[in-house]
Amino acid sequence: MSAEREPIGVIGTGYVGLVTAVGFADLGSEVFCVDVDSEKVARLQAGQVPIYEPGLDELLARNSERLHFSTELAPALQNARLLFVAVGTPPTHSGDADLSAVHAVVESMPAPDGHALVMKSTVPCGTGANIRRIFNENGKSAYSYVSCPEFLKEGSALSDFTHPDRVVVGGEGDWAEQAVVDLYEPLGAPLVRTDVASAEMIKLAANAFLATKISFINEIANVCEQLGADVVEVARGMGLDARIGPKFLQAGIGYGGSCFTKDVSALKLLAGNSGYHFQLLNAVIEVNELQKRRVVSKLVRHLGELAGKRIALLGLAFKPNTDDMRGASSLVLAARLQAEGAHVKAYDPIAEEQARSLMPQLDYADCASNAIDGADAVILVTEWEEFLKLEWSEVARAMRGTLVIDGRNALDGNAVRAAGLIYEGIGRR
Repeated sequence: MSAEREPIGVIGTGYVGLVTAVGFADLGSEVFCVDVDSEKVARLQAGQVPIYEPGLDELLARNSERLHFSTELAPALQNARLLFVAVGTPPTHSGDADLSAVHAVVESMPAPDGHALVMKSTVPCGTGANIRRIFNENGKSAYSYVSCPEFLKEGSALSDFTHPDRVVVGGEGDWAEQAVVDLYEPLGAPLVRTDVASAEMIKLAANAFLATKISFINEIANVCEQLGADVVEVARGMGLDARIGPKFLQAGIGYGGSCFTKDVSALKLLAGNSGYHFQLLNAVIEVNELQKRRVVSKLVRHLGELAGKRIALLGLAFKPNTDDMRGASSLVLAARLQAEGAHVKAYDPIAEEQARSLMPQLDYADCASNAIDGADAVILVTEWEEFLKLEWSEVARAMRGTLVIDGRNALDGNAVRAAGLIYEGIGRR
């Protein structure tokens, strides 16, 4: 099968790059990966996955003969026409996307000899046009360029790769555009074949809309708390409307992760730089930040002053099935609690190492029971499966207080109450 498949290069072996590489290798392509991090490359060459993603280590092992890792660009250039760019584009202090790694890749391209850059990294609309200009000004106009944004969700990335909602290919109507379409053809996904700028905007617009949906239901939850309605029931009724749908209508303590946080800010600034004031996104960002802090208000209402109180955080990662701490609600929540003088003890089954690098001052427990022991209040921050299976009678015996705040509306409130504890959800009756 591999002889019939286009070999590819993948520049950047972070989350997107590695999942893309392993996914295409599993489809039968020879994949030549490049990364400047020699330690990461050595680990990958040894079959070790440097990120947590369910099933990724097994798929890497299964396709090891088709996966090649190097710190040098030459093997990818020699063996592949299509070079997928999957380098980081983190936010700058201004909120714009930092494209320095992207431009480093562009500058590293040798004189044109039939290659194409396929952009997987999330970049602002207009990046492709700028790269085309750079190529033309530097005698590299023969390079092709394709925008192929990724829509992988952490925790289900392999399933998202093999069963995508859609594949977006923005190109210039040349061989490279068709070659990328052919690569994805075996997946049988709906194809959006468009121009480069529209493909770039699709990714930003999709994430901004999902973030808006989350902020909207969180606002509804806050109103429900004032009026005695239950946001879970409200969301259920809303979600049955085909025009709305049930996804991303789960009220909680705010969205996190790198994509929503970064892309919403990037789109707002991109619009502002073009002369348009995107007022809606300002509200989305503000609502999300305030939502993280509302938990502190709930604690104060039940416990009074938080100084000296022991607060257990269950979960730190921004979502379950990942160790990603970027934009995690726990960062803001822990900082606010400590500023109020509370003693915070936290447990996450996967993300502790990442969390320690960002919050070294926290008290970390080695299991949920140790975090809960002696706590005045317990807050569910990340809905890991093991937290949903807690025996609440045991939790009640271990706690000093009685308050449980369900920051994801994921717990069985009746079971919590039956154990003699106070259950407080987000927008719940």
